[in-house]
Amino acid sequence: MLARIAALSLSVLCLTLPAGAQTRTDRILAELRDPDSPYVLVSAHRADWRNQPENSIPAIESAIKMGADMVEIDVRRTLDGHLVICHDATIDRTTSGKGEIETMTLDSIRHFCLRAGNNIRKRELVMPTLEEVLDCCKDRILVNIDRGFSYYDQICPMVIERGMQEQVLLNGKASPALLRKRFARHAENLIYVPIINYDSERWPALSSDFERFLKWEDPFFAFEICWNGSVDGVKDVIARAKSAGAYIWLNTLWPSMCGGVSAKMDDDSAFDDPAGVYGRMLGMEPDIILSERPQLLIDYLSSIGRHTLR
Repeated sequence: MLARIAALSLSVLCLTLPAGAQTRTDRILAELRDPDSPYVLVSAHRADWRNQPENSIPAIESAIKMGADMVEIDVRRTLDGHLVICHDATIDRTTSGKGEIETMTLDSIRHFCLRAGNNIRKRELVMPTLEEVLDCCKDRILVNIDRGFSYYDQICPMVIERGMQEQVLLNGKASPALLRKRFARHAENLIYVPIINYDSERWPALSSDFERFLKWEDPFFAFEICWNGSVDGVKDVIARAKSAGAYIWLNTLWPSMCGGVSAKMDDDSAFDDPAGVYGRMLGMEPDIILSERPQLLIDYLSSIGRHTLR
Protein backbone atom coordinates (compact mmCIF):
# COMPACT_ATOMS: atom_id res chain seq x y z
CA MET A 1 0.00 0.00 0.00
CA LEU A 2 1.51 3.31 -1.07
CA ALA A 3 1.97 6.40 1.09
CA ARG A 4 -1.22 8.21 0.01
CA ILE A 5 -3.20 5.34 1.60
CA ALA A 6 -0.83 4.24 4.34
CA ALA A 7 -0.54 7.74 5.78
CA LEU A 8 -4.30 8.29 6.05
CA SER A 9 -4.41 8.15 9.85
CA LEU A 10 -1.64 10.73 10.20
CA SER A 11 -3.30 12.90 7.56
CA VAL A 12 -6.57 12.90 9.48
CA LEU A 13 -4.71 13.72 12.69
CA CYS A 14 -2.94 16.67 11.08
CA LEU A 15 -6.18 18.00 9.64
CA THR A 16 -8.07 17.79 12.95
CA LEU A 17 -5.48 19.08 15.39
CA PRO A 18 -5.82 22.75 16.40
CA ALA A 19 -3.60 24.99 14.25
CA GLY A 20 -1.44 25.90 17.23
CA ALA A 21 -0.72 22.22 17.93
CA GLN A 22 0.50 21.53 14.41
CA THR A 23 4.08 22.00 13.28
CA ARG A 24 4.78 23.63 9.94
CA THR A 25 5.64 20.23 8.45
CA ASP A 26 2.34 18.83 9.75
CA ARG A 27 0.53 21.55 7.82
CA ILE A 28 2.57 20.94 4.65
CA LEU A 29 1.89 17.20 4.76
CA ALA A 30 -1.79 17.79 5.48
CA GLU A 31 -2.07 19.86 2.29
CA LEU A 32 -0.27 17.18 0.30
CA ARG A 33 -2.50 14.41 1.61
CA ASP A 34 -5.75 16.28 1.14
CA PRO A 35 -7.07 15.19 -2.30
CA ASP A 36 -9.16 18.37 -2.51
CA SER A 37 -6.27 20.74 -1.81
CA PRO A 38 -4.87 22.70 -4.80
CA TYR A 39 -1.57 23.14 -2.94
CA VAL A 40 1.65 22.34 -4.83
CA LEU A 41 4.76 21.75 -2.73
CA VAL A 42 7.89 23.68 -3.70
CA SER A 43 11.30 22.20 -3.04
CA ALA A 44 14.36 24.49 -3.10
CA HIS A 45 17.29 22.93 -4.96
CA ARG A 46 20.35 23.09 -2.69
CA ALA A 47 18.18 25.46 -0.60
CA ASP A 48 18.30 29.20 -1.42
CA TRP A 49 21.69 29.09 -3.11
CA ARG A 50 21.13 32.35 -5.02
CA ASN A 51 21.29 34.39 -1.83
CA GLN A 52 23.40 32.19 0.48
CA PRO A 53 26.07 29.51 0.03
CA GLU A 54 24.41 26.40 -1.39
CA ASN A 55 23.65 23.57 1.03
CA SER A 56 24.29 25.85 4.01
CA ILE A 57 22.24 26.52 7.15
CA PRO A 58 21.58 30.18 6.14
CA ALA A 59 20.39 28.95 2.72
CA ILE A 60 17.94 26.62 4.47
CA GLU A 61 16.76 29.38 6.80
CA SER A 62 16.20 31.63 3.78
CA ALA A 63 14.21 28.88 2.01
CA ILE A 64 11.99 28.51 5.09
CA LYS A 65 11.47 32.27 5.27
CA MET A 66 10.42 32.49 1.60
CA GLY A 67 7.84 29.74 2.16
CA ALA A 68 9.47 26.70 0.55
CA ASP A 69 8.05 23.37 1.67
CA MET A 70 11.17 21.29 1.19
CA VAL A 71 14.90 21.69 0.75
CA GLU A 72 17.00 19.43 -1.44
CA ILE A 73 20.45 18.75 0.00
CA ASP A 74 23.40 16.59 -1.02
CA VAL A 75 25.39 14.32 1.28
CA ARG A 76 29.03 13.20 1.25
CA ARG A 77 31.06 11.25 3.83
CA THR A 78 34.39 12.42 5.28
CA LEU A 79 37.45 10.30 5.98
CA ASP A 80 36.50 10.06 9.66
CA GLY A 81 32.92 9.01 8.92
CA HIS A 82 30.93 12.24 9.23
CA LEU A 83 28.18 13.04 6.75
CA VAL A 84 28.53 16.60 5.44
CA ILE A 85 26.27 18.60 3.13
CA CYS A 86 27.95 19.14 -0.21
CA HIS A 87 27.01 18.41 -3.81
CA ASP A 88 30.52 17.88 -5.18
CA ALA A 89 33.03 15.18 -4.37
CA THR A 90 35.56 17.93 -3.62
CA ILE A 91 35.42 21.13 -1.57
CA ASP A 92 37.10 23.14 -4.35
CA ARG A 93 34.05 24.94 -5.76
CA THR A 94 32.02 25.55 -2.59
CA THR A 95 34.71 26.45 -0.03
CA SER A 96 37.94 28.41 0.24
CA GLY A 97 39.93 25.16 0.29
CA LYS A 98 40.73 22.24 -1.98
CA GLY A 99 40.57 18.49 -1.59
CA GLU A 100 38.40 15.40 -1.93
CA ILE A 101 35.87 15.05 0.88
CA GLU A 102 36.40 11.32 1.32
CA THR A 103 40.12 11.92 1.99
CA MET A 104 39.60 14.74 4.52
CA THR A 105 38.47 14.79 8.14
CA LEU A 106 35.59 16.97 9.27
CA ASP A 107 37.97 19.23 11.21
CA SER A 108 40.17 19.74 8.17
CA ILE A 109 37.17 20.62 5.97
CA ARG A 110 35.93 23.07 8.58
CA HIS A 111 39.24 24.83 8.50
CA PHE A 112 37.88 26.43 5.31
CA CYS A 113 34.88 28.75 4.91
CA LEU A 114 31.98 28.43 2.49
CA ARG A 115 31.71 30.44 -0.69
CA ALA A 116 28.56 32.21 -1.85
CA GLY A 117 27.73 33.42 -5.35
CA ASN A 118 30.37 35.33 -7.32
CA ASN A 119 33.04 33.50 -5.31
CA ILE A 120 32.40 35.58 -2.18
CA ARG A 121 33.85 34.01 0.94
CA LYS A 122 31.58 33.74 3.97
CA ARG A 123 34.24 33.57 6.65
CA GLU A 124 31.72 32.90 9.41
CA LEU A 125 30.26 29.83 7.67
CA VAL A 126 31.61 26.29 7.45
CA MET A 127 30.22 23.18 5.81
CA PRO A 128 27.38 21.76 7.94
CA THR A 129 26.91 18.14 8.94
CA LEU A 130 23.75 16.21 8.23
CA GLU A 131 22.94 16.15 11.95
CA GLU A 132 23.08 19.96 12.08
CA VAL A 133 20.83 20.28 9.05
CA LEU A 134 18.27 17.81 10.42
CA ASP A 135 18.17 19.70 13.73
CA CYS A 136 17.65 22.97 11.85
CA CYS A 137 14.85 21.56 9.69
CA LYS A 138 12.90 19.47 12.22
CA ASP A 139 9.19 20.40 12.21
CA ARG A 140 9.91 23.42 9.99
CA ILE A 141 10.55 22.13 6.47
CA LEU A 142 10.74 18.78 4.69
CA VAL A 143 14.15 17.48 3.69
CA ASN A 144 15.07 15.71 0.46
CA ILE A 145 18.45 14.00 0.73
CA ASP A 146 20.03 13.51 -2.68
CA ARG A 147 23.09 11.32 -3.22
CA GLY A 148 22.32 9.70 0.12
CA PHE A 149 21.41 6.11 -0.67
CA SER A 150 25.04 4.94 -0.37
CA TYR A 151 24.93 6.13 3.25
CA TYR A 152 21.46 4.81 4.03
CA ASP A 153 22.59 2.69 6.97
CA GLN A 154 24.08 5.78 8.60
CA ILE A 155 21.28 8.19 7.70
CA CYS A 156 18.38 5.99 8.77
CA PRO A 157 19.13 5.92 12.52
CA MET A 158 19.87 9.68 12.54
CA VAL A 159 16.42 10.42 11.16
CA ILE A 160 14.60 7.92 13.39
CA GLU A 161 16.38 9.18 16.50
CA ARG A 162 14.94 12.64 15.78
CA GLY A 163 11.46 11.34 14.97
CA MET A 164 11.67 12.79 11.45
CA GLN A 165 10.58 9.75 9.44
CA GLU A 166 7.67 11.69 7.89
CA GLN A 167 9.83 14.73 7.16
CA VAL A 168 12.88 13.23 5.41
CA LEU A 169 12.89 11.70 1.93
CA LEU A 170 15.69 9.96 0.07
CA ASN A 171 15.58 9.87 -3.71
CA GLY A 172 17.71 7.77 -6.01
CA LYS A 173 18.02 5.24 -8.78
CA ALA A 174 18.29 2.06 -6.70
CA SER A 175 16.43 -0.91 -8.12
CA PRO A 176 13.57 -2.45 -6.15
CA ALA A 177 15.73 -5.51 -5.47
CA LEU A 178 18.61 -3.46 -4.05
CA LEU A 179 16.25 -1.28 -2.06
CA ARG A 180 14.58 -4.32 -0.52
CA LYS A 181 17.95 -5.73 0.58
CA ARG A 182 18.90 -2.43 2.19
CA PHE A 183 15.55 -2.09 3.93
CA ALA A 184 15.87 -5.63 5.33
CA ARG A 185 18.74 -4.44 7.55
CA HIS A 186 16.45 -2.13 9.53
CA ALA A 187 13.36 -2.60 11.68
CA GLU A 188 12.08 0.77 10.50
CA ASN A 189 12.87 2.47 7.21
CA LEU A 190 12.78 5.87 5.57
CA ILE A 191 10.64 7.13 2.71
CA TYR A 192 12.27 6.49 -0.65
CA VAL A 193 11.52 8.34 -3.90
CA PRO A 194 12.53 6.43 -7.06
CA ILE A 195 13.90 8.60 -9.87
CA ILE A 196 12.30 7.58 -13.17
CA ASN A 197 14.12 8.79 -16.29
CA TYR A 198 11.59 8.57 -19.10
CA ASP A 199 13.64 8.92 -22.26
CA SER A 200 14.63 6.83 -25.26
CA GLU A 201 18.01 5.92 -23.79
CA ARG A 202 17.10 4.81 -20.28
CA TRP A 203 13.40 3.94 -20.22
CA PRO A 204 13.71 0.47 -21.82
CA ALA A 205 15.91 -0.65 -18.91
CA LEU A 206 13.91 1.23 -16.26
CA SER A 207 10.39 0.28 -17.29
CA SER A 208 10.47 -3.05 -15.44
CA ASP A 209 11.63 -1.32 -12.25
CA PHE A 210 8.80 1.18 -12.65
CA GLU A 211 6.30 -1.68 -12.85
CA ARG A 212 7.71 -3.19 -9.66
CA PHE A 213 7.64 0.13 -7.81
CA LEU A 214 3.97 0.52 -8.72
CA LYS A 215 3.33 -2.48 -6.44
CA TRP A 216 5.81 -1.43 -3.73
CA GLU A 217 4.65 -1.92 -0.14
CA ASP A 218 7.51 -0.48 1.92
CA PRO A 219 7.77 3.23 2.90
CA PHE A 220 6.95 5.13 -0.26
CA PHE A 221 6.13 8.67 -1.24
CA ALA A 222 6.37 9.68 -4.87
CA PHE A 223 7.90 9.10 -8.24
CA GLU A 224 10.41 11.72 -9.34
CA ILE A 225 9.79 11.70 -13.07
CA CYS A 226 12.33 13.24 -15.44
CA TRP A 227 11.84 13.32 -19.20
CA ASN A 228 13.73 14.99 -22.03
CA GLY A 229 11.09 14.76 -24.76
CA SER A 230 12.86 12.04 -26.73
CA VAL A 231 9.94 9.62 -26.40
CA ASP A 232 6.19 10.21 -26.23
CA GLY A 233 3.92 9.01 -23.45
CA VAL A 234 5.14 10.73 -20.28
CA LYS A 235 1.59 11.75 -19.37
CA ASP A 236 0.59 8.08 -19.44
CA VAL A 237 3.46 7.25 -17.07
CA ILE A 238 2.35 10.03 -14.71
CA ALA A 239 -1.26 8.83 -14.87
CA ARG A 240 -0.23 5.27 -13.99
CA ALA A 241 1.81 6.50 -11.03
CA LYS A 242 -1.13 8.56 -9.78
CA SER A 243 -3.53 5.64 -10.16
CA ALA A 244 -1.22 3.56 -7.95
CA GLY A 245 -1.51 6.18 -5.21
CA ALA A 246 1.91 7.81 -5.64
CA TYR A 247 2.54 11.55 -5.61
CA ILE A 248 4.12 13.12 -8.67
CA TRP A 249 7.42 14.94 -8.22
CA LEU A 250 8.64 16.98 -11.22
CA ASN A 251 11.67 19.22 -11.74
CA THR A 252 12.02 22.61 -13.38
CA LEU A 253 15.81 22.61 -12.99
CA TRP A 254 17.03 22.03 -16.55
CA PRO A 255 15.35 21.29 -19.91
CA SER A 256 16.80 17.76 -19.97
CA MET A 257 14.72 16.96 -16.88
CA CYS A 258 11.41 18.50 -17.97
CA GLY A 259 10.64 17.86 -21.61
CA GLY A 260 13.60 19.32 -23.46
CA VAL A 261 14.40 22.84 -24.67
CA SER A 262 11.28 23.26 -26.79
CA ALA A 263 8.94 22.32 -23.92
CA LYS A 264 9.79 25.54 -22.02
CA MET A 265 9.21 24.14 -18.52
CA ASP A 266 12.55 25.02 -16.92
CA ASP A 267 13.30 27.76 -14.39
CA ASP A 268 15.47 29.85 -16.70
CA SER A 269 12.63 30.06 -19.20
CA ALA A 270 10.24 30.96 -16.38
CA PHE A 271 12.29 34.00 -15.43
CA ASP A 272 10.73 35.96 -18.33
CA ASP A 273 7.39 34.13 -18.45
CA PRO A 274 6.50 32.52 -15.09
CA ALA A 275 2.79 32.13 -15.89
CA GLY A 276 3.42 30.50 -19.25
CA VAL A 277 6.25 28.22 -18.16
CA TYR A 278 4.97 27.17 -14.75
CA GLY A 279 1.46 26.98 -16.18
CA ARG A 280 2.66 24.32 -18.61
CA MET A 281 4.30 22.46 -15.75
CA LEU A 282 1.05 22.49 -13.77
CA GLY A 283 -0.58 20.86 -16.80
CA MET A 284 1.48 17.76 -15.93
CA GLU A 285 -0.39 17.63 -12.59
CA PRO A 286 2.57 17.61 -10.19
CA ASP A 287 2.19 17.40 -6.42
CA ILE A 288 5.79 18.57 -5.82
CA ILE A 289 8.10 20.72 -7.95
CA LEU A 290 11.86 20.92 -7.37
CA SER A 291 13.03 24.36 -8.50
CA GLU A 292 16.19 26.37 -9.03
CA ARG A 293 14.13 29.54 -8.54
CA PRO A 294 11.89 28.68 -5.58
CA GLN A 295 10.89 32.28 -4.86
CA LEU A 296 9.75 32.83 -8.45
CA LEU A 297 7.75 29.60 -8.39
CA ILE A 298 6.21 30.33 -4.98
CA ASP A 299 5.18 33.82 -6.11
CA TYR A 300 3.47 32.40 -9.19
CA LEU A 301 1.70 29.57 -7.35
CA SER A 302 0.57 31.98 -4.63
CA SER A 303 -0.87 34.35 -7.25
CA ILE A 304 -3.19 31.61 -8.53
CA GLY A 305 -4.13 30.14 -5.14
CA ARG A 306 -1.92 27.07 -5.39
CA HIS A 307 0.46 27.79 -2.51
CA THR A 308 -1.55 29.03 0.47
CA LEU A 309 -0.66 27.00 3.56
CA ARG A 310 -3.60 26.59 5.94
